Amino acid sequence: MLKYIVKRIVLMIPVVTVMTLIVFSIFYFAPGDPVSRIAGPNVTPEVYESIRRKYGLDQPFIIQYLRFMKSVIEGDLGVSILQERPVIEMIKERLPVTLEIGLLGFLITFLIAIPAGVIAAVKKNTMVDYLCMSGTLLGTAIPTFWLGMLLMYLFAYKLRWFPISGYGTIRHLILPSFAIGLTNAAITARMVRSSMLEVLKQDYVRTARSKGLLEKVVIYRHALKNALIPVITLMGLRLGWIIGGSVALEIIFSIPGVGRLMVDSILARDYPVVQGSMIVLTSSIILANILADILYAIVDPRIRYS
Repeated sequence: MLKYIVKRIVLMIPVVTVMTLIVFSIFYFAPGDPVSRIAGPNVTPEVYESIRRKYGLDQPFIIQYLRFMKSVIEGDLGVSILQERPVIEMIKERLPVTLEIGLLGFLITFLIAIPAGVIAAVKKNTMVDYLCMSGTLLGTAIPTFWLGMLLMYLFAYKLRWFPISGYGTIRHLILPSFAIGLTNAAITARMVRSSMLEVLKQDYVRTARSKGLLEKVVIYRHALKNALIPVITLMGLRLGWIIGGSVALEIIFSIPGVGRLMVDSILARDYPVVQGSMIVLTSSIILANILADILYAIVDPRIRYS
């Protein structure tokens, strides 16, 4: 098992390298110059060039990228051009907020998707199944940010059950977390249903029923455990996307997370902060993928030897 984990981690290195190259290239070739925002409109060419040299922006692309990679490997994501603070400190202040929303949304996904998928499979081709699958189809079609605005309008503006925006209490996290959790629960529930239907056809399920076991014991002790094997991979993948997908909701609900920091920095052309934020968010997706692979190998030992 240890050999398998090391192998997955080693395979992550080229993926992370390509990711950092793409992130760096986007901002290197993007129009606009952060120096112009720092220096102001009436700065002399000499002062302008001195600021570019201060931040190393006068160096060729490959030199800037290698310096950037060296800093990333050392755990240094640079310094904010506008605030003159280490980027890693700014992200550490915001990352717990993003993780709170993402993990709470993931929990909501799990609590809704598993029961809905199991019930739909057990009640196949009944009204219950049709209602569950219609709900998942609707949830899949609705964008997360649109659902967030809909929940805000209904439960915050009309009913006044929750705060419209801001951060500080658990009540501020309920609506954005549900917006994330509901849309992802729709996809996961369909996967659970499909996997359960496949498992319920297996011989060992028929054998368990022929022994006279209670139906709920057959479903939850024998069938569900094996049906969740492919779902684990999907849930691991969705965990990364849930954390990264909270960016739009942080803007809508005015939540001070990494996504809000990144968007504000884009508008201010504070490229070191944007690069650092993107690296953290994309790395969370990559790490979630690796975690899903490891969990899959733990649940199904055959994966380790394939």
